[in-house]
Amino acid sequence: MDCTLRGTGGEEEDPPDVLWLRDSVPLHYTDTNQFQVHTGGNSWTVISTLRIEKVQLSDMGSYQCAVLSEEQEIFSKEGSIQLEGLPHFSVEPQHMSVEANVSLSLSCVAHGPPEPVRVIWLQDGAPLNSLTDPVALSPSTFNLTGLNRTSTFSCEAHNRKGVATSGSGTITVLPSRPKHVRAVEITQSSLRLSWTPGFGGDYPIIHCSVQVKKEQDCEQPDELIHNQNVDIPPITHLIEDLEPHSSYAVRVACHSSQGPSDWSPWVELRTKEGVPENPPVNVTAVLNGTEVLMAWEGPPGRLNGELQGYMVEYSTPAAQQFYVDTGLDTELSINLSMPLSNVSFRVCAYTGAGRGPWTPSQTLSLVKAVKVQETGYPPPTEFSWHWWYVVMGIAGAVSMAVLMVVYVAKLRRKETRFGEAFEPMMESGELVVRYRARRTYSRRTTEATLNSLGISDELKQKLQDVMVDRHKLTLGKTLGEGEFGSVMEGLLMQEESVLKVAVKTMKIAICTRTEMEDFLREAACMKEFDHPNVMRLLGVCLQTVESEGYPSPVVILPYMKHGDLHSYLLYSRLGDCPVYLPSQMLVKFMTDIARGMEYLSSKNFIHRDLAARNCMLNENMNVCVADFGLSKKIYNGDYYRQGRISKMPVKWIAIESLADRVYTTKSDVWSFGVTMWEIATRGQTPYPGVENSEIYDYLRQGNRLKQPPDCLDCIYALMFSCWLLSPKDRPSFETLRCELEKALEDLPDSQDPDEILYVNMDESSMELGAVGGRDPIRGPSPLCLKGLDSVTTVEVHHPNRYVLCPQHETNRALSDSLESLDMPVSSSAATLPLHPSCHSTPNPTPAPTPTVELLEDREGPRKMAWQ
Repeated sequence: MDCTLRGTGGEEEDPPDVLWLRDSVPLHYTDTNQFQVHTGGNSWTVISTLRIEKVQLSDMGSYQCAVLSEEQEIFSKEGSIQLEGLPHFSVEPQHMSVEANVSLSLSCVAHGPPEPVRVIWLQDGAPLNSLTDPVALSPSTFNLTGLNRTSTFSCEAHNRKGVATSGSGTITVLPSRPKHVRAVEITQSSLRLSWTPGFGGDYPIIHCSVQVKKEQDCEQPDELIHNQNVDIPPITHLIEDLEPHSSYAVRVACHSSQGPSDWSPWVELRTKEGVPENPPVNVTAVLNGTEVLMAWEGPPGRLNGELQGYMVEYSTPAAQQFYVDTGLDTELSINLSMPLSNVSFRVCAYTGAGRGPWTPSQTLSLVKAVKVQETGYPPPTEFSWHWWYVVMGIAGAVSMAVLMVVYVAKLRRKETRFGEAFEPMMESGELVVRYRARRTYSRRTTEATLNSLGISDELKQKLQDVMVDRHKLTLGKTLGEGEFGSVMEGLLMQEESVLKVAVKTMKIAICTRTEMEDFLREAACMKEFDHPNVMRLLGVCLQTVESEGYPSPVVILPYMKHGDLHSYLLYSRLGDCPVYLPSQMLVKFMTDIARGMEYLSSKNFIHRDLAARNCMLNENMNVCVADFGLSKKIYNGDYYRQGRISKMPVKWIAIESLADRVYTTKSDVWSFGVTMWEIATRGQTPYPGVENSEIYDYLRQGNRLKQPPDCLDCIYALMFSCWLLSPKDRPSFETLRCELEKALEDLPDSQDPDEILYVNMDESSMELGAVGGRDPIRGPSPLCLKGLDSVTTVEVHHPNRYVLCPQHETNRALSDSLESLDMPVSSSAATLPLHPSCHSTPNPTPAPTPTVELLEDREGPRKMAWQ
């Protein structure tokens, strides 16, 4: 660019310097060239040239020349440089990672000139918008509501000079972080974790990583005590070898093929309490007359819990053992009623989990100021011989009195054909009557009885841990009696307590020697079972029956407060005091049984007689699978085939077992489906109206138990899958347990019946069909309400599921409650079609469409009336 300046003056004067300005800013360091030409006389011309080798965007602007002096400032006219070309980018899409289905924004900024510049967004090469969209105007921000698949984004910038393409940015979709990290099973040394994996978009979760550290180490991420990858499913992980009563922090991250998710927040979990590792130390005892002062120090090492106190056990040769809880005191003063030859004692510490190890038993002899262990206590006072003489005199008098009582009792002793009916014995200074049998019992009862059976030494060795001395078992009242035996209440004497148990006895008429030996082998196997939903075996003892000449078995089982599940369900409907059983409790019963059967099947054990009657309810309302294997061994002669007893449970047996007597785990799955149906119907008998002899043909025709009226679809679908014709098509118990746990989580929290906002109605008086469904309605029902075809109740479950509920009140109460609402039928009420449960006299005109009206709408169950 050139700039020309004309002026007047002599040749001796220096020409002025020309300064270039861009946008009114002087350019001091630009490439300029200036020369002066005299044009004659006193005039001259100055030409200044500004040269720019390569024009850049920064060179655009308004240019002018100026002469700046002290006398004046002269400016030329302005000229400008304007550049035009393809758009260029200042902001482009970048590589990044996002969680699946999470909103994000992408930015792309392109500049001219010429302006305007418009942007088209591309995802994996496909355009996402047009040039006319508002988002196309640069600077452009593209908002995505959620991305489920890894994609590459770029943008094209358009102006009237052409098109430019930006660089590409890849958005990698990762799983969202896991949620609901919790412990589903906690012991003293282990934690079983469960969590909900995050959503991974189109990429399934492959595995999850679990990290564990001590709770105080949360700020030191490198000091992990557990870091392991876990394949899923199942979505659980067992962490073992932990310390009792300790806090741990756990977190989980899940991986898809695209990468790992973010870690879940640290969750603090605590193991259960344990017992102290060591007994108390420095146990001392000092005897002074009839008083013994004991002292000790707390146990060293880990307590594994909160110390609750100390337990002292002491005994004398002439008296029973005594237990004293000293709390947190480390001293105990024992005042004895008379001098003793010696006192044996020991001490242990206990926590909330129980007692720790005892100290070695020590004996304190009656000598002058004897110490069991050297201590820092002061020497005791001298022993008083005057008290010794008094005590000896009292002891002599008591001995003479005892001898007189024993002599009189022997004179009164009677002899019967069974033995001595009366035998005087002294307990706590009182005369008691005991019975002594004529036949002498061997002190080695178990060994003698097993030897009489002629079983192998290997089996006898296995039974040593199972057999219980018959004298430690006391039988009580009969709890129930059947054709094969009876169940009695009993008390089992243990080392330090008495346990209430259930005793199952067998009738000798159905027992043979072979069956007894088979039963003993089964008992040896059952002792290995250890699961909260499987009835465990406490022991087996053998009682000799004189008429048979060989022992019969007595099975000792835990006492179940609520009895068998079938009776409980039946009485909940038909008992004198009906019990409200919500759907959540029924599904929990099914889940408990599935857990127990999953455990048995993992042990390769076949139940063969799974039914609600063979499941027991304990005091915590947990179901335990019972009688497993006993029916197989005890009743294998007659119970599973048609014979003189004819007790084959055909309505629970799988179809292949009825045909070929083939029993597998999948035949137990069939029985489990029937048991689920029993629970859903609250104790109804399967296939009512169908004889046992007709069951096989009935099933071969494709008939199955129908869905109960108030049974959820997902629960019935599980039932039906258990009754598939081919055993290999039926689900495993592990699958059933997982599906039931999921259904139980999806159910809403159960409510008290008094809080439910609907009025219950009576069920229809129609008879149940042979498979549990209802026959078609053939006439008017006496339960119809005046003014309505029928009114019943529905329970609203998410999502929008309506379950008809049975009656818990009378029709009169229902009619009064509806009239008290005083709500006329509105055509604008929300309606849905239902099948009416009550009809008027048939007529040729079509019946009105059944509708449901919402009477009250708020959170929770909703009151509904339907016509």
